[in-house]
Amino acid sequence: MMNLTPVVSSNVAAVGYDESGQILFIRFKTSEKIYEHYGVPADVFNQLQTAESVGSFYARNIKGKYPNQPPQEGQ
Repeated sequence: MMNLTPVVSSNVAAVGYDESGQILFIRFKTSEKIYEHYGVPADVFNQLQTAESVGSFYARNIKGKYPNQPPQEGQ
């Protein structure tokens, strides 16, 4: 399982990234489920981490733009 890094956000609890597979992992504060988005470039992940609002950046730039898989239960 990917190690997730906590982020300062009212909506997002933690994020992680697999650079070799370009997979973004994101866990929201409302659930232990981890969402995976595929084909996310490293620069988009870096922008997500440094965004003033992580949740807003995710909604505008990632959600619905990169293929994803049904969420998995966190570990």
